[in-house]
Amino acid sequence: MSTFFEKLEERSRAINSLLCVGLDPDIHVVPGESAYDKLLENTMRIVEATKDYALCFKPNAAFFEAHGSVGYKALEDLIEAIPQDIPVLLDSKRNDIGNTAAAYAQSIFGLLDVEATTLSPYMGRDAVDPFLKWEDKGLFLLCRTTNPGAPAVQDLQVDLADGSRGELYLQMAAECTSWSKNIGLVVAGNDLEALRRVRSICPDTWFLSPGIGSQGGNMDEAVAAGQRSDGLGIIPNVSRALANAEDPKAAAKDFCDKMNAARDRVKPVPGITLKKVLKKEVLQGLIKTQCFKVGEFTLKSGKKSPFYIDIRRVSSEASLLRKVGKAYASLIKGLNFDRIAGIPVAGLPLATALSLEIGVPMIYPRMTMKSHGTGNQIEGEYKEGETILLLDDLITTGKSKLEAIEILRSAGLKVVDLIVLIERGAQGRKDMEAAGIQLYSYAQVEEFLEPCHELELIDKQTMVEMIQYAREE
Repeated sequence: MSTFFEKLEERSRAINSLLCVGLDPDIHVVPGESAYDKLLENTMRIVEATKDYALCFKPNAAFFEAHGSVGYKALEDLIEAIPQDIPVLLDSKRNDIGNTAAAYAQSIFGLLDVEATTLSPYMGRDAVDPFLKWEDKGLFLLCRTTNPGAPAVQDLQVDLADGSRGELYLQMAAECTSWSKNIGLVVAGNDLEALRRVRSICPDTWFLSPGIGSQGGNMDEAVAAGQRSDGLGIIPNVSRALANAEDPKAAAKDFCDKMNAARDRVKPVPGITLKKVLKKEVLQGLIKTQCFKVGEFTLKSGKKSPFYIDIRRVSSEASLLRKVGKAYASLIKGLNFDRIAGIPVAGLPLATALSLEIGVPMIYPRMTMKSHGTGNQIEGEYKEGETILLLDDLITTGKSKLEAIEILRSAGLKVVDLIVLIERGAQGRKDMEAAGIQLYSYAQVEEFLEPCHELELIDKQTMVEMIQYAREE
């Protein structure tokens, strides 16, 4: 007995399509018209026109049920009329627990006899288990959705399975796909970051992805972010663009051609991980915000440099600052500390981002003691004997770090570890070793140069020369 996802993969390869055709008959019935006839006419027109290109059909139960018993009858007859070799995915998003969930499963998989459905998993596994008992059926569980209010819940920060902090939707992706091989995920096609992050966690899972080609979803970028290593695994759902087209068949063919062209242009990248995704996003984000610039610059020392780093600009881009907080968080696994201390000025917003990310309080040393008020040289609450994690944006030499360490140690605090976003040259690490400080850096300067080349800011030869310069600093 073949499962839904086995059938899906077989059909995708046979017709060279990933197109999910949504059937959302948002009709208005006037007196004298038959809702049943109008629903079937609306949807069967799309089915007949697109059946050669449809990987699957996805009728939305709500648009039928809104018309009562005649609407439900139209849904039954539509499903019956769809060619048997084309899977039907009912968009129902039903969920409950116990007997209620079992009744929903019987209605969808028993009475309507569709091959798959959509569900919300946020009630937990016991609300999904009754559907999983139908072993040949498929489920697409909501993970990251396209609606504007989704981030208020789905982006909540939680403890992830690997011990790090991250968005709730990432934890849901890992949790849901552990329940069964018959589970896919709904992941917004216009949220490239979500596509990349969920794909890194779930390399083999099928995604149902509304928003590709609409709602701001770039096709090439969405395919690159969401496809599996075999080029499959991401299903764009298209509804209104086909229903409203003068020629739905031509529109379906055009979408498939563009999708397949995108798949040809964008080759799958095997071995991608969440950490690799984050690092690429951080490096490219720092370049795009001109925190890292290429050109010809004179440094404070008078030396000429082909690049310049100014991480203070990162606080002007909230989404990037948040990712930088995650970048710092990836450095601290296994480190023991009571508080974070950011070195003014550039390190303060970065330390704040990390503090919010991991829920650990921060303090900071004043590099010049206040001449008024309390005269504090360390701002924030702390206790003598506590261990402090020192944080800064960049290290070239250890001068400012050693000053901060002296202030903190003079107050009876222990400082043994320093984390920085970027390490430039070798002198800073030597200075820290001499002071008994272990240095952890997120990126070396040379790691920015390939992304600069990818963004067409420098050519290949310049990149090679700049890498050599960075290594000799």
